Amino acid sequence: MTRLIDHADAPPEVRAVYDDIKARRGVPDVNNFWKALAIHPPTLARTWESLKEVMAPGALDPLTKEMLYLAASAASGCTYCIASHTAAAKAKGMTEAMHGELLAVIAMAAETNRLAEALRVPVDPAFE
Repeated sequence: MTRLIDHADAPPEVRAVYDDIKARRGVPDVNNFWKALAIHPPTLARTWESLKEVMAPGALDPLTKEMLYLAASAASGCTYCIASHTAAAKAKGMTEAMHGELLAVIAMAAETNRLAEALRVPVDPAFE
């Protein structure tokens, strides 16, 4: 199992990232993903900076971004990210009905993707 680095045991550069995460998210502690990344402080800092930029409000609203993250995590099979981004999407307003429809879309895409790949379906010129 990956070693998790708690705030009390972290070097100053890790504590600075942890403090930013806690302040921006309004949480008392960072989750295990960040504690695991802290084994390499440059990766922790880079990942947090990128995540802040990508997940910031923009053309897509925060709930849509979380639902897309959840869909990508499901497609990748990342149990941790599925749990984390399901919770985040629910916190941003995803209802049970929305979650159910999202799961249906993810499942449908997985099925039709496999069929298209197995049949080696050529891409229609109109889609190019």
